[in-house]
Amino acid sequence: MTDDLLGRHRRVLPDWLALYYEDPLEITHGEGRHVWDSDGNQYLDFFGGILTTMTAHALPEITKAVGEQAGRIVHSSTLYLNRPMVELAERIAKLSGIPDARVFFTTSGTEANDTALLLATTYRRSNTILAMRNSYHGRSFSAVGITGNRGWSPTSLSPLQTLYVHGGVRTRGPYADLDDRAFIAACVDDLKDLLGHTRPPAALIAEPIQGVGGFTSGPDGLYAAFREVLAERGILWIADEVQTGWGRTGDHFWGWQAHGHNGPPDIVTFAKGIGNGMSIGGVIARSEIMNCLDANSISTFGGTQITMAAGLANLTYLLEHDLQGNARRVGGLLIERLRAVAAQVPYVREVRGRGLMIGIELADPTTGAAAPEAASAVLEEARSGGLLIGKGGGHDTSALRVAPPLSLTVAEAEEGAAILERALRSLQ
Repeated sequence: MTDDLLGRHRRVLPDWLALYYEDPLEITHGEGRHVWDSDGNQYLDFFGGILTTMTAHALPEITKAVGEQAGRIVHSSTLYLNRPMVELAERIAKLSGIPDARVFFTTSGTEANDTALLLATTYRRSNTILAMRNSYHGRSFSAVGITGNRGWSPTSLSPLQTLYVHGGVRTRGPYADLDDRAFIAACVDDLKDLLGHTRPPAALIAEPIQGVGGFTSGPDGLYAAFREVLAERGILWIADEVQTGWGRTGDHFWGWQAHGHNGPPDIVTFAKGIGNGMSIGGVIARSEIMNCLDANSISTFGGTQITMAAGLANLTYLLEHDLQGNARRVGGLLIERLRAVAAQVPYVREVRGRGLMIGIELADPTTGAAAPEAASAVLEEARSGGLLIGKGGGHDTSALRVAPPLSLTVAEAEEGAAILERALRSLQ
């Protein structure tokens, strides 16, 4: 990125609009799992625009579908029948596992979660929401109000009463030393105790794997155990699948399926990867919940024809090429490769995740304290080596986030792991 563009950015955009890197880069084009910057440098992309380029950059099947749709009509709003929107909604409803599912499209994950909160609070006649500590659900006023991550919650003002629950982080907190069974039992006991001190909440909203939080999660089955407690009280379960959906975890198509032996959530939100870069978000819910609103509503840009064409082409490609299976196979190899490296780098506290959703948490090897400066140094060093990754974490942003497009090859995984190994070893 030229100094001129950076200066122009700083003059007209908010100070709080974060940029990666000491010398921010301008990405000009991409192909497959690679992108190029304005200086002509090539990078292997292991972050995909924050898990959004889920399939590949410049995938011909998607660019063709978008071009053909743009040649017919780009937009008409939801006031008119929209064939691509109906077709994508039919496919998503079927894939959701939710009985009699209805789908509402938005333009982002923030707006999807905002809509889910509107539905849940209206349906339950309660403005109390249960959320997980270390969580992130978006940047709107209501989504910020339920975000349990101080670094991404700029205000305590909120239209909702939010109560935070234990369990989103397995290896830190008061229950970290327990085994998985005891950890789940302790979190459930805490939830029961919390519910005994408050009026009935509308819903629990939870990411099956916390994205901005550094790809942390509770043990498999945690939310199924929570749901038994919630269902007894009529409290809804909202699964925020903005980052985990569409097969990224490899083991499951939806992240909630690692916790779902007693059925799907009441509401599922999605965004990011379904559009492979186009602005698509949405909500899936049982018809009685989706239809509980008693006022008119529309979406000017949600479900617009050109984004729906992209979503249909992307979803078709993902399913026909078994990218979930690829995430499981290649992601498994990548995780094991990174764990082997981590065993030789004192700064690495933990390598966690599943599929192509991998977190590397860094900590000071002497004190055990979070090491955000080390995470920033690795981010810079990886870029110098030709690899783009992300950062995340709780108060400290000390976790590296690795989330390549799901079409990643074994050779590309090995190339990226080698670059990341050199970056991690540079800490020593």
